[in-house]
Formats: sequence, C-alpha cells, structure tokens
Amino acid sequence: MTLMTSEPWRSASADVWHRTLCQIPTYYGRLVYLAQRRNHDTGKYEHHGLAKMFGEEEAHTALRSSHDRTFRQWLELGIEQQRADISLYFAGLPTNRTVLIENWLRLAPYRNLVPFDASPADQELFLSDLEFLLSAFRNASVA
Repeated sequence: MTLMTSEPWRSASADVWHRTLCQIPTYYGRLVYLAQRRNHDTGKYEHHGLAKMFGEEEAHTALRSSHDRTFRQWLELGIEQQRADISLYFAGLPTNRTVLIENWLRLAPYRNLVPFDASPADQELFLSDLEFLLSAFRNASVA
C-alpha cells in the first residue's frame, strides 16, 4: 500500500523525511534546507507546520537530528560523490555557475550549513572539502 504525502506521520522526524527531505535530490540541498530552519539568534530549529502538528520542542529536535544526520551523510560521501552531489545542486539554481562559485569562494555561505554541535574535526573536513570542490570547479571552468 502506498502512503499519501498528506498522511500524518507518527513522529516529527518521519514527517520531515517523508514530506520534505526525500523530495530534495541532493544531500547538499538538504543541508541548505535544514540550516535555513535554524534561527541564528536562538539556535532553535523552527518550522511552523511541524510545530503545529508535534509541538515546538519536538519539531526542533526532529530538525536538529535531521541536520546532524544529513551532515554526517555528506561527510561519509567520497569526494567524487560530493562533487556529483553539489553539481546536481548547482544545476537546480538559476544563477550562472561561474558567478555562483566566485561568490561562494568569497562569501563562504556554506559555513552556515554546519550543525552547531559538529566536532571541530568534522567542521574542518566539511569546509576543506567544500573549498577544494569549489576551487576545482573554478579551475575547470577556466581551463
């Protein structure tokens, strides 16, 4: 039996996965989505619909754990898988890829994608992988 997306899920985590995250085709895109749910003033993850269904604390916990899990999944990808994932993410953006890469290298918006409780080693790995990939993309477009 196929479940409809309008069916309420038993947990906030299942709801986040089935209604939203599974529809985002890239790990990087999922990181962007989840990081955008985090209020940078309070550190709390916020989602009105999820909070309405499950309560604010459960919504926060589900989004935070989804962010941590997705971050871990990204780190577990090999560099070529990361490259393919971020290329697919870029393909869905309206911005010129060369302009996008230059701006990302200058402004480093990907720094906001790191979960608050990521270890310093995991933060460094994430940032160094992203900077390596962006430099490789820039060099490939110049060549």
